[in-house]
Amino acid sequence: MTQARVPKSPQDWWATSIIDMKPGSIRLRGYAIEELIGRIGYAEMVYLMTRGELPDPDAARLLEAALVAAVDHGPQAPSIATARMAITCGVGINNAMASATNMLGDVHGGAGEQCVAFYNAVAARLTGETTGPRLAEAVTAELRALAERGVRHVPGFGHRFHPLDPRAPRLLALVDAAAAKGVVSGRSAAIARTAEDALAAQKGRRIPLNIDGATGVIYAELGFAPPLCRGLFVLSRSVGALAHAWEEMQSGERNKGPIPRHLLWTYTGPPPRRLAGESA
Repeated sequence: MTQARVPKSPQDWWATSIIDMKPGSIRLRGYAIEELIGRIGYAEMVYLMTRGELPDPDAARLLEAALVAAVDHGPQAPSIATARMAITCGVGINNAMASATNMLGDVHGGAGEQCVAFYNAVAARLTGETTGPRLAEAVTAELRALAERGVRHVPGFGHRFHPLDPRAPRLLALVDAAAAKGVVSGRSAAIARTAEDALAAQKGRRIPLNIDGATGVIYAELGFAPPLCRGLFVLSRSVGALAHAWEEMQSGERNKGPIPRHLLWTYTGPPPRRLAGESA
């Protein structure tokens, strides 16, 4: 006989470990908000809210670097173009930002999450030695698994605009410095570099790490779960969406579409025709 489910009390309906709030009191993960204000930065608050504890200051700097690196990539990025177009339709800043972040899917904006999943999968194959031939074997095996699942583009590598993404080397240098201080292990950075070498051997040309691969290294090194990493990218790119939406608002443009008004799209349908029985 199954036991009847006990209905939750109103107090337990939205039970949460994140915030405790009463009249005159706000505590986030146990910390009084007035103690946090002016004493911790935004990256530390993001870490506290999503992970439950305050990060080591060096870890917070790594997270902040990743958030800073991905704020914008210009109006050619679908998310930013969408924010600007939305504003010209008369919506508010918040609507434009929401429209932009809703564009961040598996192809545009989701690669960081996929990278962390890839790094974690390689790490799961490693036992004992995590460098040299053993690491190369684990990376190759996981790349093979991706190919068997029909993944054509390995997330985090290559860029359609930059032959070498200028953001990636700087982020990896910061990870190396943090690893030298013992703040992170450096394992995900090693996996990323080994994957870059393996892809070069497979393709016969270098396919460098991009912003998603580099921020993915940081998020993996800091222990963020893959789904959280897409949210972190949203936080980052929202800054660019805000700036572009505000700039476009100053232009006074109305109903600005994806191509200039004097250009028409390429039509690929049937030639002009009439309904049966209609005279020419």
